[in-house]
Amino acid sequence: MSMQTTMQSYATGILEELSRTVQAVDEASVNALIAQIVRADRILVAGAGRSGLMMRAFAMRLMHLGFNAYVVGETVTPGLGENGLLIIGSGSGETKSLVAMAEKARAIGASVAAITIHPGSTIGELAHTIVQVPAASKENTSLARATIQPMGALFEQSLLIIFDAIILQLMGIGEVDNTAMLGRHANLE
Repeated sequence: MSMQTTMQSYATGILEELSRTVQAVDEASVNALIAQIVRADRILVAGAGRSGLMMRAFAMRLMHLGFNAYVVGETVTPGLGENGLLIIGSGSGETKSLVAMAEKARAIGASVAAITIHPGSTIGELAHTIVQVPAASKENTSLARATIQPMGALFEQSLLIIFDAIILQLMGIGEVDNTAMLGRHANLE
C-alpha cells in the first residue's frame, strides 16, 4: 500500500485479516479452554508485551463474570493450586519468563492453557490445552500468514477478539447478563 493509503483502507485490510485468522481457529480447542475455565477454582493469566495487555483485558472480563481471575505479577494475585488454571498468551510460545511460569504451574499440578501461533513450542508442549491462532508472528510476517500489519499485531488483535467471543460464550453458559457484570465493574473511577 502506498503513502496515499487512507486510514479506512488500512482498517478494512486489518478487519479482513482478523476475520480470516479468527475463522481458522479450531472451535474444539476453544471449547476445551472454556471447559478448563469453568472447572478452575482460580484462573491466572500471563503474557508479555502487547499480548500481555490482551491477557489483562481477558482477566478483567473473567472477573466481571464472577470468576476468580488474576494477572500473574500483580501484588494482589494469589498463588495457584492444583485446581487452578494458568492461561498463557504467547505468539512464539518461547518467551523465557512465560516458559518458567508454565513449568512451575505444571509442577504445582495446575492446568496450563496456551494461546499461541506455534503449538509445538515449549509452552505449547507444556500446555494441557492449546488454542492455535494462525497469525503471522513478529519474526515472520510473510508467506502463508501474510499481513499488512507490523510485527505481532495480528496475533494480539486476534487474542482480544477470541477472548471477547469466549466471554460471550461464558455469559450464555452462566446465564450472566451485562447488568450482573456491571455490578462487578470498578466503581471508584
